[in-house]
Amino acid sequence: MKMEVKELDNKEIVLFEQDGSNFMEQVENLERILINSGSPDIFVGNSEELPLKHLFSDGIYTREIFLKKGMFAIGKIHKHEHTYFLLKGKLGICTENGVKEIEAPYYGVSPSGTKRVVYALEDCVFVNVHPNPNNLSNIEELEEKFVVSSFEEYNKYKLLK
Repeated sequence: MKMEVKELDNKEIVLFEQDGSNFMEQVENLERILINSGSPDIFVGNSEELPLKHLFSDGIYTREIFLKKGMFAIGKIHKHEHTYFLLKGKLGICTENGVKEIEAPYYGVSPSGTKRVVYALEDCVFVNVHPNPNNLSNIEELEEKFVVSSFEEYNKYKLLK
């Protein structure tokens, strides 16, 4: 299963192709290709182009991101299972089983150890909801608590858990 998305520097980019290799390696390889492409449509983490909104309620941390049609976004690896919502739009998401297309309204549960590469097929509003029993509000602290940047880091975290 593959999803041909667009051209970058006159090269066709395949968002994901199931070829039997390790999914984590595929995602990391795709991340390198996209980052090294120099395309203005590739973003990693928070930026002016992908501003994050943060909402806090008692014991809950909600994080919202707006993705403009045609953008790729590369997520970090989540340490914990959490709930997510696609409130607006349509996304192509790389999963262990190939590209999954979701359309708003949509919600699901993201398992721990998840890292995704997504492509906005339409303008999208995507929300992650995390438990926050200590009512932390410092974004750096929350990032440290909820995500890691590499599968190596995630595996170390799992061993210490």
